[in-house]
Parts: sequence; C-alpha cells; structure tokens
Amino acid sequence: MRVAIVGSGGREHALARAFLRSPRVERVLALPGSDGMAALGVECLGGDPLDLDAAVHRLVACGPDLVVVGPEAPLVAGLADRLEAAGVAVFGPRQAAARIEGSKAFAKAFMARHGIPTAAGHVFDDPADAEDFLRRNPGPWVVKADGLAAGKGVFVCADAAAARAAVHRLMRRGGLGPAGRRVVIEERLQGREVSVLAITDGERVHPLAPARDYKRLADGDRGPNTGGMGAFSPVPDVTPELLDEVRRRILEPTVAGLAAEGRPFRGVLYAGLMLTTEGPQVLEFNCRWGDPEAQVLIPRLATDLAALCWDAATGRLPAEAPAWRAEAAVCVVLAAPGYPDEPARGLPITGLEEAAALPGVWIDHAGTRREGGRWVTAGGRVVGVTARGPTLAEARRRAYEAVARIDFPGRQFRRDIALDVPGPDGSTAARG
Repeated sequence: MRVAIVGSGGREHALARAFLRSPRVERVLALPGSDGMAALGVECLGGDPLDLDAAVHRLVACGPDLVVVGPEAPLVAGLADRLEAAGVAVFGPRQAAARIEGSKAFAKAFMARHGIPTAAGHVFDDPADAEDFLRRNPGPWVVKADGLAAGKGVFVCADAAAARAAVHRLMRRGGLGPAGRRVVIEERLQGREVSVLAITDGERVHPLAPARDYKRLADGDRGPNTGGMGAFSPVPDVTPELLDEVRRRILEPTVAGLAAEGRPFRGVLYAGLMLTTEGPQVLEFNCRWGDPEAQVLIPRLATDLAALCWDAATGRLPAEAPAWRAEAAVCVVLAAPGYPDEPARGLPITGLEEAAALPGVWIDHAGTRREGGRWVTAGGRVVGVTARGPTLAEARRRAYEAVARIDFPGRQFRRDIALDVPGPDGSTAARG
C-alpha cells in the first residue's frame, strides 16, 4: 500500500523508517517531509499541513491508501475530517476527538465527567481572576496554557509568586499568543512521570510499552520546558500490573467516553501520567505519537507498524496486542544553541554518517537541511540519537557513543538520559 506521512520532524522520520521496512508498503510519501526523510527514500511533497485545502488536494492527488498524521496542530485543525471526507483512511483522530489535546480546559472537564483520575484544576479566562485565586491559594500549582504550545505551555511553579508570573507571561504579555489567553491552574502532583501511549480504533485499546521522557532542557530536570530532550523504554518501575491499571482506569474509559460524546478516536492516544501514592493520574492527553517517545517505542515494536496503523484507521484493530522486542531503547536529543527560545539555524553538522554506522543506532532528523552538500541545523531539536540494546545500560552506552560522534557549534544535550532509573519497587540505582 501507499502510505503518506504528515509532518517533518524526528517522530515522522522514525515513522518513515518503519514504514519503509514494512513488506506491506510499496511507497512512502511525506507532506511536507524533510531532507532527512528524503535521504531515507521518502518522496517529499512540500507544502504546509495547516493549509488544509492545499494539503488535502496534494495528498489525495498522490492516491495514498493511508495517511498517518504526525503532529497535533493539523489534527486539531481538522485535517483528518477533510481527508476522510475525500475517501482516504487516516491514522489520527478527527477534530472533535483531537480537542482532548487542543484544549487543556476541555480535557480537564472531560476527565471530571468520566471519572478519570487527574489533579484538581481551575480554568480562568481573566488574568485578574487567576491572580486573585493565586493570592488566596498559595499552592504549589502548575499553570498551563489552554491551547497548543509545542510542549512549552506548562509552568511547574514552586510557589504562588512563580505561578502569578506564569499567568502574567501568558495572559497579560501574550507570551504564547492565543494559546495562553485561557489558562488551567491545577494542583502540583508529586511522583514519577511516565508516558503510556495506546493505539485504538475507537473501540479496542492496545496500550503500548511505557516510555519516560525528559522535558526540561538541562541535566537534573533544570531549565525551561522543551518539546522533549530524550526518552527511554521500557520503564522498569511500570509493572505489568500498573500498566493494566492504566488501561482499565484511564485509557479505556477515555476512549469509551469520547465515543459516547460523539467524538470517536482513531489513532494514538497519549497519556502523560504522574505515578502518585494514590495511583496513576493524568497530567495531559495528546492526540498523537509523542516525540521523542516514538523514537524509542518504534524500534522496540515487533509488530508491523504499517499493519497496526491500517487496522486502527479502518476500525479493525485485532484482539491480539502488539508484540515487543526484549531490547531496551534510549534516545538522546541534540538541540541547537538558543533552543527552546530562538534556536540558531544554518550551523554545520558533522559526524551523522559515522554515528549512524554504529551497531544498534538510528539517527532521526528533526531540524536539519541539506545546504551546499552538507547538513546544517534548521530547527530547535536538531537530531534524535536512538540506540537499542539488550539492557537499558547498554542502549544508553550506545546512544551516548553515537552522540559523541556528532558535532555542531553550541550543541545542547542532556547527559543524564536513562541514568538513574527506578526498579519495579521504586528504588533507584545508577544504570550506567
């Protein structure tokens, strides 16, 4: 079959690599695609996924059997609706279901309606009301922009003063534009975070292997939030029993609740969770593959990804859960100087081919382009370096060995990805 991918980042690069390996796929296209995806053998169409008329016209003209939408913004804008109306199968939810990511306020109210465990929260449209609430309730709180903010709209605040500063930045200064005109202020939960993604056809739900990502820019979870600086899978402290609890209490009720409200969800439902002493609670929902979670989950997946996406998109997900490789995977993101605010572009990158030649290593291009016969930076997160190994420690060693081969001026990366990983009992030991 012909598969078209919407997007151009590291997540889409990882998807393309998996589809190109599938015996069921004869052709892979991408809109817009990237120079990195083109180097894999993907036919890149260019264009803007948010220009829905042009994107649908260009995709339909290529005759794809399946369109897989990577980023959230086109889904929230209604791209899946438009493609389905044109007779194309889409792996990705329609606009009404994608709202679970598109509006934090909607997601909060949805969880309350359906009894899905999450932190107590309050929604504000007026900055004065939000600031008055914070003066009367010192917290600690987490302040979230209601709309899409590319992973940069969450402010974990140590005290009420920091929370008021976040409200001021979002609502009074317009730091994230329309996304921050409404905010959600919610209780700050304590525990360990984990990402549990599930593939669903709107009825059946198959949780994927857990992953843990690193959102802060610097080691030790310091610095600003980013779109993600690395990830690993499996997560030893997420036991099979805990994953089953997440399925029963969170994933299945969410899919059933969306369907009951006339918002059937087909695609990947991403639950960002906090593992608290009272059980797993939802921090956020996303309506698509995580990035960089996709980069560690896809190399571990033994089931044909193209078949899995087709079955979900067409409402025929089998009863059998996906199969997984026993190996672990670790991804380390290399970011441009200035990221996440104003990343530098056009910086020469060396060592990509040398790193990719190492055993068990994949390089996913996230923000690169070819210029004058060389690779240069073209975005904030430049490449994701993913390695697979028999253990987390070995996968981590391989990933950082590859990282050492890649260089560009001012590169930023975390050195503590998968370093101290809690075991099944929650105790932490250095893992290499």
